[in-house]
Formats: sequence, C-alpha cells, structure tokens
Amino acid sequence: MSNALPFEFVPIEPRRSLAKPRTTGLTMVIDDGLPLPYMRGVLDLAAPYIDLMKIKTGTARLYPRDKLMEKLALYESFGIQPFLGGQFHEYVFATMGEAALPKFYAESRALGFRTIEISDNTVPLTDAQRRDQIKAAIKSGLDVFGEVGSKETLSNPGLLIQQAEICLEAGSKLVLVEAAELVEDGRVRKDSLDVIKRGIPADKVMIELPGPWISGVKSCDIEEMKKILFAEFGPDVNIANVAVTTIYDTEAQRVGLGTGGPLHS
Repeated sequence: MSNALPFEFVPIEPRRSLAKPRTTGLTMVIDDGLPLPYMRGVLDLAAPYIDLMKIKTGTARLYPRDKLMEKLALYESFGIQPFLGGQFHEYVFATMGEAALPKFYAESRALGFRTIEISDNTVPLTDAQRRDQIKAAIKSGLDVFGEVGSKETLSNPGLLIQQAEICLEAGSKLVLVEAAELVEDGRVRKDSLDVIKRGIPADKVMIELPGPWISGVKSCDIEEMKKILFAEFGPDVNIANVAVTTIYDTEAQRVGLGTGGPLHS
C-alpha cells in the first residue's frame, strides 16, 4: 500500500513538526475508557498525529488488568506515550496518604506506565508537597508531567508560572496548564495565555483544552480556543485534552486546513 498523501501539490503550514518523536507540537488525546478494537482502528489511521494518551482520572482502577496492559502496549507500539491522569494520584494521596504513593508508583511501572501526571486539581498541594511528590515519583523510575492550576478556582496567572517553575525544577518533563484556569464563562482568558507564553518555554508547556466538565463550556468554545492557540502560539503549540473524534480536525487546524484558515507567521 502506498504511503503517499493525496493532494501533495497543496502546501501546508511549514512550521509544523511532522516527524515523531516531536519536542513541540505535541497532541495529547484523552482516553476515558475507549474500547481496544476501536482504538486499533483509530491508531491505524491517526497515530502520526497523536503523541500522548492520557488515561483519564482514576479510570485505570476499573480495567481488567490484562486489558489495561494490552492497551498501554498498543499505544507504545504506535509511538504514543500513555500516562496516568493526575487525579488518580490525588485520590490515592487524599484517601491513603503519602505512605501509599510508593506502592502506587510501583504498580504504575508494573502495568507498563512510564509516565504519570501529578496535579492538585481537587486536592491542594503546598509548594513543598508538589516538589517532594514529583521528586519521589522520578526517584521510583517514572517520568512526571506536572499540572498547574485548579478546576475550581481562577488563580492569578503569575501563580501558574511559579507552580510551573517548581514542577520543572523538581524534574517534570512537561507542565500541563489546567484548562479551567484559561476560560471564564466559556471564553478564553487571553491575559493568562499571554503570561504563559512569556513565562514557560514552548517545549516545556502543554495547554489543556477545556471540555463540558467545565461549567459554561460548549463545543464551539473548544473550537474557538484551538483557533486562538494556533494563532497566538503557532502550529507547534503543545495541546492536551483533544477528543478522539477530533484528532484529524485538530491537525487540520494546526496546518491551516481547518475552519480557522491559513495561519499567519
């Protein structure tokens, strides 16, 4: 079967990083319990446009063990890095305490995870706790994505930068910015985006898209935020929380083929 692309004479956005593994232009997709046969079909077509797959919240606790391991191996075979969503880590910390975290890390590795997210969406962390938990997970043999911001409060954008610096100094590979910090009544807070653009290196930050789990956010708001991100940061901005049904549409927007039209340098 030919790997040639149709319409190859039509130019696309030249600033887009096409070859994997990428350091910028990362796309993270949410897996909230997607069936294995379905994902095999998705990856067969869309794997070139997916870099990371987040096993959402605490859903990993509900899988048959062998099916979860099979799913993680499937993602790895397509050059996609799966990772555990941070709210599962929060749950373990909140209900079982710090002493349970080493066991959590060991089980994560045994299942096939190489990376976990550490966040404080619903269980607040002090600066020291954030730093110590990231370092402990790394010491256990895991990579860490640190998330900053809360689903429940709108922080001072400068605070997001301070938290991001703590995450990166502690060894986080990436910092994810909680989507709830970036929208208000469904509209993008451009002042927050400006602070993030100035304060965190492009290859170290991943900006989460909002979703219906945030009050006031509609599908049109998500699409509008994509357009704003590509216009403000360029086609190689790292974005998270892409729905599996919008992988191709999101990539089309990255390269100027989507509803936002061609990007401007």
